[in-house]
Amino acid sequence: MEAENPPGTQPFPAFAEARRCPRFPLHTDIRVYSRSAGLLRGYTVDISESGISAMLKLDLSIGEMVQLECELPSGPVAILAVVRHQTAFRYGFEFLEPDSQGVIKATCSHLAMLQRSHEDWTPGR
Repeated sequence: MEAENPPGTQPFPAFAEARRCPRFPLHTDIRVYSRSAGLLRGYTVDISESGISAMLKLDLSIGEMVQLECELPSGPVAILAVVRHQTAFRYGFEFLEPDSQGVIKATCSHLAMLQRSHEDWTPGR
């Protein structure tokens, strides 16, 4: 039986449905260049064609523009981004410029293919 929502409210959409682009797990080193904090080093958690999340030890301000640099499976990338959210040490960044070299798109396509092949694999086949 499905729960009813209180009058005048909408059901909360699932996270996957609310996102513009699918996210894929990605663990690699990242450098974040911030005007307020200087160079921060951390590691990525996931990526999509529109942004990336990373674990950092120092604070950044929501709305701050930063330069991100990392080595993706499809090659190196340096891109301008904005800090969109923070949960403890995890930061969400939205890319502010196009992926002119296609490295981010190629990485997401590659990760999507790996994810599909992993989902399709079943033991004993």
